[in-house]
Amino acid sequence: MNPSRAVLLFWTALILGLVIVEFAEITRVFTLPVVAAFGDPYTLVFALVFTTVLALVGAIFIGIYVSARILRPQGFTPFEEEMLRMRTEVRELRAALERREPPPAKSDPADPPKEGTP
Repeated sequence: MNPSRAVLLFWTALILGLVIVEFAEITRVFTLPVVAAFGDPYTLVFALVFTTVLALVGAIFIGIYVSARILRPQGFTPFEEEMLRMRTEVRELRAALERREPPPAKSDPADPPKEGTP
């Protein structure tokens, strides 16, 4: 399974779980102690900060995903295009050098001397 499918399944399961919790809250299957949260100021501040942090992180991830989908070109990136141009230039330079100066022919097909001794 590729990563994008795994991420999609994770978020789908998370959203489905939140919908189930919300439905259970509406139908009074269970209730959260909302009165206790409003009664204690520290709990209220913690809940607000925690919710804000989660909302910001979620918005950042959604923004990254949307911008990546919008800005993703179908072809090569500018960096890849530049690398391909450089590769072509290197091949052209190599071919030009080979045309001007052929590689030297080996005069002795025997193995070269080892460790500097003839």
